[in-house]
Parts: sequence; C-alpha cells; structure tokens
Amino acid sequence: SGHLKMGSGAVHDTAVSIAMAKVNLSFAEAFFRGVLCNLLVCLAVWLAMAGRTVADKVIAIIFPIAAFVAAGFEHSVANMYFIPLGMILKADIGLGDLLRNLIPVTLGNLVGGAGMVGIVYHVIYRRAQPTSEGEAS
Repeated sequence: SGHLKMGSGAVHDTAVSIAMAKVNLSFAEAFFRGVLCNLLVCLAVWLAMAGRTVADKVIAIIFPIAAFVAAGFEHSVANMYFIPLGMILKADIGLGDLLRNLIPVTLGNLVGGAGMVGIVYHVIYRRAQPTSEGEAS
C-alpha cells in the first residue's frame, strides 16, 4: 500500500523501532508487561459487556486499550503483527527473537487474564457453601 513510505520513511522506521524494542525485552519484563496488558484487556471486555448499546461498548473499550498501548504493555496478538512486520522490513530479527518475545508475553497474558482476573471474579462472586442441612450459610 505504500504506507510505510509515508513521512519520508518515518512510518517504516517507527515500525522497525517498535519491533526491535519488543524483541529486546528480558523474559521477566516481557512477562510482567503481558500480565499488566491482559488485566487492562479483560477490563475492556468486562466494561464492553456492561454496555447496552454499541456506542456504550465502543466507548468502554477505548480507555483500557489506549492505556495498555500508551504504557507500552505487551499483548501476544499485537506482537504477532509488529515483530513479523519488523522481520519483513529487514530488521535484524529472527524467528528465535519472535519466540523469545511471544513465550513470556503469552504466559503473562494468560496469568493476567485467566489467572488474576479469574481469581478476582471467583472471590467476588463465589457462593456460600451449603451446610449439612442443605441451607446456605
């Protein structure tokens, strides 16, 4: 489409810079950025579910998603775009670099979304255990 040539090549340079920054994270940094990212992504999902109209749902997701992007958190699906784009643009990135990013980020996304958010909702919505007489305590 030629969009990478826009801004006298600034779009190309920015895409390569983003990809290089992502593959140069340590395992721990990528993991915890993944955890924090999916906390915000899950918040966006829950807020969207609370909306009644399409406009409510769109407005609800804007702020959590914008926050994770602005904070530089890591999302495995987004990285499946940015890192291969950097590879296509001839950045010094290999398949090993892609995997060294995707593994900790995906694990972090799972811990943040399924683990931490799941635990919070379990604690909030758990039901009282019935007593031996069949009544809720």
